[in-house]
Amino acid sequence: MPVTMVREQGQPEKARQHRQIGGFRRFFRDTRGASALEFAIVSVPFFLLLMAVFQMAFVYFANFALESATSRAARLVRTGQAQDFSASQFKTEVCKEISAPLSCSGLELDVRKFDSFGSAADGLTQPLDSSGNMKENFSFNPGGSGDVVVVRAFYPLDIGALLPAEVSMSNMSGNKRVLVATAAFRNEPF
Repeated sequence: MPVTMVREQGQPEKARQHRQIGGFRRFFRDTRGASALEFAIVSVPFFLLLMAVFQMAFVYFANFALESATSRAARLVRTGQAQDFSASQFKTEVCKEISAPLSCSGLELDVRKFDSFGSAADGLTQPLDSSGNMKENFSFNPGGSGDVVVVRAFYPLDIGALLPAEVSMSNMSGNKRVLVATAAFRNEPF
């Protein structure tokens, strides 16, 4: 028999347990690979958070592009240049102002005349139905000189399936988010 085996058999039970506990202590004190393990634990929430930040930045950038285009096109209504436009002609003018990441294909416009700014707050409808789909009942009425007009633009932005539904910014069916841009003003005398 080898010498080590004889020694192990001759040692008391308590010493053998002490040596096993010492092995566990050495294992738990060993820090090699701890950083990799800690990163593996933290990486999933970190990457989810990173994707959420990128998604939010994309949505805000797209909403800014829609706000800018709506503001520039609303000036046509306010100055009386859009009085002879049809709804499709006005949409064409708004599409000239739209920049990436938006396109003209999903754009919906709602131009309404009101008696006062107070009545405008009560007269605006929600752009989505109860199922999360875009409504179809938008109008184009640029009003006349001195009228209160509200120009709203709606765009269903496809935000993709980057994040789980619990974290996603989607508020429409089909994992989309409706972007809304509004311009309220009193028409100039023209």
